[in-house]
Amino acid sequence: MLVPALLASCRTAQFSESLHEEIFGGLDGALVVIDCSSGHTKTYRPEVADTPLPPCSTFKIVNALIGLETGIIGAPDERFYQWDSVERSIPAWNRDLSLRDAFQVSCVPAFQNLARQIGAEQMRNWIARIGYGNQDISAGIDVFWLPSKGRRTILISPTEQARMVQRILKDDVPFSRQSLAVLKTLMFIKETDYGRLYGKTGSGTDEYGTFVLGWFVGYVESKGKTYAFACAASGDHVMGKDAGAIVERFFRQAGLL
Repeated sequence: MLVPALLASCRTAQFSESLHEEIFGGLDGALVVIDCSSGHTKTYRPEVADTPLPPCSTFKIVNALIGLETGIIGAPDERFYQWDSVERSIPAWNRDLSLRDAFQVSCVPAFQNLARQIGAEQMRNWIARIGYGNQDISAGIDVFWLPSKGRRTILISPTEQARMVQRILKDDVPFSRQSLAVLKTLMFIKETDYGRLYGKTGSGTDEYGTFVLGWFVGYVESKGKTYAFACAASGDHVMGKDAGAIVERFFRQAGLL
């Protein structure tokens, strides 16, 4: 049981190369895990973990919180997205969706609609209040988190993502407990005999439309403790599901999931 010992060994530490190979399976990237009670942080490849990247669909975490806090959206199972009858490549997006469903299937047009309702001024103010990444939304209110050829997106590093989750869990953000409780419901993914997993994936493409970036950001509750995490993986045809698999392997090996 090497991983739990490493998590508790020091306030800030690095994963070994051998552990990385075992968990990342040959992919490049970074993983940051924070024990929310002690602040102990474990990082693989700090130079990558501190590299700002487009958040892709992990921005839905903050987008949803702002929408909840401003009263634009409400309960998880209320209708959130009315399908516009445009057939898109992901079938799950081609129907009306509740907030919970839209979050879980990562419906981009639904959260673009939300961002437009929030508006640039409110969005900019909230992002500044929580200190999210480089706070650059100049690319456009409904695209600033989505990488595309020639687009300058908002940028945030894996370390910053993990710390943001830690702050959310510690109520160290300017959102109500009600909004944070709804977010927790949206982020829930699975429960095992060892713990509960919460998170949001994100996938980014290069200028040719090939998926090359995968995110998984969230937290695990296990054995009376909570661990915030952020994983970014990169490479040809890498997506959020790949980052998710890395995180799940890590916590399973740790006996926490």
